[in-house]
Amino acid sequence: MRDGPDISQMAALIGDPGRAHMLTALLDGRALAAGELARVAGVTLPTASGHLARMVEGGLLLVERQGRHRYFRLAGEDVADALSALLALAETRGHQRVRTGPKDEALRQARSCYNHLAGTHGVRIYDSLRQRGMITVSAEGLNLTPDGRREVERIGLRLPTSNKPLCRECLDWSERRMHLSGPLGTALLAFVLGQGGARRDADSRAIRFGRAGL
Repeated sequence: MRDGPDISQMAALIGDPGRAHMLTALLDGRALAAGELARVAGVTLPTASGHLARMVEGGLLLVERQGRHRYFRLAGEDVADALSALLALAETRGHQRVRTGPKDEALRQARSCYNHLAGTHGVRIYDSLRQRGMITVSAEGLNLTPDGRREVERIGLRLPTSNKPLCRECLDWSERRMHLSGPLGTALLAFVLGQGGARRDADSRAIRFGRAGL
């Protein structure tokens, strides 16, 4: 018997094209109904319901009930990170969907990745935070420095008071470099959106920055 986690079951869950479409549609952190996810995947509602039940059972999705309605979301940031890494791998190996037009460019520039900022803007912001000494990298992981904490508190970012690491890295599938995730990444995106420096695209995961945005 082989020891360690069995990745084959998780890979099989993600590997079905319909389920993969549903999972990537949830990368912006929203909770969507089964009918909405069925349209994303291009399958019937009964087929979508079967896929969703398997992914809930497999720990990839959570289901939330509001009255008679059920909504599905990614089970956590670790699921989003794994999907982002797979997107990056598909990009480097040439397994790309054929997409053209300005929407594709907008997604490459800035988009939501679960609950943090990805794309060119996300990578640049993470690079800037490291260059300014606000975030350091060590063998234990990422750390927000005292100067970094003072700066984020000065501009009004709300950081959670918990033992959970504030900073994490997430592999950006379009830039093929790291952007910032974790509670600090979540707070940063919420701050930018709340201040009006950017807005969510109604039709995609794109984040559109104004002239005064980052």
